[in-house]
Amino acid sequence: MGKKKKQFAIIGLGRFGGSICKELYEMGHEVLAIDMNEDKVNAYAPYSTQTIHANAAEENVLKALGIRNFEYVIVAIGADIQTSILTTLFLKEMNIKNVWVKAQNHYHHKVLEKVGADRIIHPEKDMGVRVAQRLADEKILDYIELSEDYSVVELRATRKLHDKTILELDVRAKYGCTILAVNKEGKVEVAPNPETRIEENNCFVVLGRKRDIQRFEDEGISAAF
Repeated sequence: MGKKKKQFAIIGLGRFGGSICKELYEMGHEVLAIDMNEDKVNAYAPYSTQTIHANAAEENVLKALGIRNFEYVIVAIGADIQTSILTTLFLKEMNIKNVWVKAQNHYHHKVLEKVGADRIIHPEKDMGVRVAQRLADEKILDYIELSEDYSVVELRATRKLHDKTILELDVRAKYGCTILAVNKEGKVEVAPNPETRIEENNCFVVLGRKRDIQRFEDEGISAAF
């Protein structure tokens, strides 16, 4: 059975909004793309279910578009902070359940919290953190920050882990971390069983407190060359 199609509205078709629009559409979801710039609207017409040239910061426009019918609305408006805030406010007043908004800075973030944005995104900051983590530690393949304390990290197994089972590693008891998945030559095992054996250069995904994951890296992964 295939994944259930969802309905998304993307407001703002800059680099961030445009990339989300294209990716969601290619995943088979229904995507309404909205922008004030007619050239951008035309450019993303092939990558969306429907495109609309409109000013989403006007409440009557949002209502006319039937925005209430969408499960998710992503406000990806660029540098115009006032328009971003007004659009978010109108969407929440219309009882849209999932309003995700791109924030330009800390002050923009604080106002978006006040008007009820369900999730606030800092694309440059988030990507900067992920790149910095990968640059600083060659064992890290990817990094996702869940909160100030917790993160999900994709790591590469060193020879210190070679031919050891999940049970033998006992990561949860020793370090307070959980191995969520193991990728062995492109074959991913989610929630691996205790007898799953890890080999050098396999990739695996770990969830835990940042300090515990760091301790696991330092003590459990680092190979003595």
